[in-house]
Amino acid sequence: ITTWKGKQIHSHNYRTPELFRDQVVILIGSSSSATDISRDIAGVAKEVHISSRSVASETNEKKPCFNTTRLNAMINSGYDNMWLHSKIESVHEDGSVVFTDGSVVVADTILHCTGYKYHFPFLETNGIVTVDEDDNRVGPLFKHVFSPALAPSLSFVGVPSTTLPFPNFELQSKWIAGVLSNRIALPSQEEMMEDVKAFYSSLEASGKPKRQTHDIADYQEFGFWYTGLLCVHLFPCELGITKLPIGSLLPYKFHKEKIHHAASNGMRTLRRYKEGLFNSSTAQIYYRKFSAIGNAKADRPRDQECLV
Repeated sequence: ITTWKGKQIHSHNYRTPELFRDQVVILIGSSSSATDISRDIAGVAKEVHISSRSVASETNEKKPCFNTTRLNAMINSGYDNMWLHSKIESVHEDGSVVFTDGSVVVADTILHCTGYKYHFPFLETNGIVTVDEDDNRVGPLFKHVFSPALAPSLSFVGVPSTTLPFPNFELQSKWIAGVLSNRIALPSQEEMMEDVKAFYSSLEASGKPKRQTHDIADYQEFGFWYTGLLCVHLFPCELGITKLPIGSLLPYKFHKEKIHHAASNGMRTLRRYKEGLFNSSTAQIYYRKFSAIGNAKADRPRDQECLV
């Protein structure tokens, strides 16, 4: 595709739809960036063609029906100048692009919405933490955050993909802050490494490629884990937990039923938070939502035995 004569840009450099006015544009990818940008430029572009490896090769309808919510939302977004295609098979000097579904489009611009690669040129750990450039895996990291061998000195925020990014990053940041302030204790180095190895084994057993190591869309347990860990320490009274020692190792392990229920509510709240239905901070959201658990009122004085 590097020999193609038209204009090519990455979604990272996208700023305004005006540059694509009256153009025929091909977007490669069907995740968040492609969804947002395709809708943004459809109002000014002549045609918008989306190439997705999630689309079967025999699909060549303008508005097919998919069993994937995201794909259906993209193609049924109200614009009549949008098409979904399978992967690109070949490109040619005359500007034409051939898809595996047999269709051909002569395009002005190809816009790559193909994600990002992890790159930490400033980080030197003597091989303790590595970035696999071929498979885009950073590791080993306990729950995608802490390096078992260098914790708590070295932690990462924002590694997971296909998640609610900013609420997730805030949860990770609060966890790191709790660890650094000695309010939350990490497992031992050996336990964290065992957890990482078990996670890698589960990926392999499920057939998920290494390049999707940090794609946690199918691993709601991480959302439960982050949320549960934090809400126990931030809102123990609301969860009916009054004897939690400071620095408790993994409260999720000892209060799984309560935390699973609270975290489930928390994840629904985060989704509403992303949709703009809440304007308050995540902590305030949690407090309002979890205060109902244990019949606690939001304005009730905290029990002196509860952690705050």
